[in-house]
Amino acid sequence: MSPALRAHGAMLLFSMLVAGSFSLGVLIANDITPMALNAARFLIAAAVIGAVAAAGRQLRRSYFSAFWRYIVMGALFASYFVLMFYGLQTAEAVSAAAVFTLTPVLSAGFGWMLLRQVTTPRMALALSIGGAGALWVIFRADLAALRAFDIGRGEMIYFVGCVAHAIYTPVVRKLNRGEPAIAFTFGTLVAGALVLCVVGWRDVVATDWLSLSLLVWVGLLYVALFASAATFVLLQFATLHLPSAKVMAYTYLTPSWVIVWQIALGNPAPGGLILIGIGLTVAALYLLLEGAHQRHPVRS
Repeated sequence: MSPALRAHGAMLLFSMLVAGSFSLGVLIANDITPMALNAARFLIAAAVIGAVAAAGRQLRRSYFSAFWRYIVMGALFASYFVLMFYGLQTAEAVSAAAVFTLTPVLSAGFGWMLLRQVTTPRMALALSIGGAGALWVIFRADLAALRAFDIGRGEMIYFVGCVAHAIYTPVVRKLNRGEPAIAFTFGTLVAGALVLCVVGWRDVVATDWLSLSLLVWVGLLYVALFASAATFVLLQFATLHLPSAKVMAYTYLTPSWVIVWQIALGNPAPGGLILIGIGLTVAALYLLLEGAHQRHPVRS
């Protein structure tokens, strides 16, 4: 299997794991501060990834030269996660996931600015369709709300985080100097944990960690191990083999996965009109990924 196809498989798994963080995040977002939660998740994820990398002898001093690169990437991704959980304090899981699907449009723009990656007409069409589907879900299939630009506070906060995520994707490719994905991920997690511990120190020390509910700990471990450690490696690997916009195209699957998660957790499925928007995002994914079998993924 070519590196490009493996990268697509990595992003398919990425979208499923990320979706779980929305469904679980809504349940715990108001039980622990976003700063404290994400400082813990980065520390746990860094410990896990560091142990795996050390076991595979993939931690070399040379990989962490110019550590400022990791500070930049860690700060960007930490900003994304913190703003996500601030947003989930008031936003619904499906609408927040729809905001996430706006990331490919942003990522295409930043990919051109930082890497001069060109968006093809097919990709532009797909991004437009996906963006329309996302807006349809965000505004709850309500044309009056769309005309009035009546968007929730949580969705607006999370959108700022998605901007940070979109910048992060091409930055990974620009700053990587040939380091393996797992070592690069470890450096990013350590840097992100440092940033969060410094910026959110008051929240970290004020949290009564021993009194947190079992649900909070389950959610914390999930976002640390699956929605952080695992997805960091998957995203780093895919970013090195696919254009930024195509990597983030898999975010279009997130609302669909969130619906699956919501039903699994005992919540009702969204109404038929909302599903129209979900269908548009899936159509956008298909358009973006058609031709993924080509041997030169950066130009596909």
